[in-house]
Amino acid sequence: MQVSSTEFQKQVGLFQDKALSEPIFVTRNGRERTVLLSADEYRRLYKLARRSMSVTELTEQELEEIAAAEVPAEYAYLDAELN
Repeated sequence: MQVSSTEFQKQVGLFQDKALSEPIFVTRNGRERTVLLSADEYRRLYKLARRSMSVTELTEQELEEIAAAEVPAEYAYLDAELN
């Protein structure tokens, strides 16, 4: 659901209730600026973002992309950290 910031301010309680079942995108000047989520959904997303993965969970394509990745020249000095 999308709502203008003006409308959001007028009916904040209504949109807090709606955010329990779906994200509410709050716009300003027609552009999305913020999203209101339920606390449970926020916690779920936060845990996913901080989750580590085993290399066995990666797809072949992801492994190939990692193997082909190159460090930009401006960060070459960080190689000294590995020794």
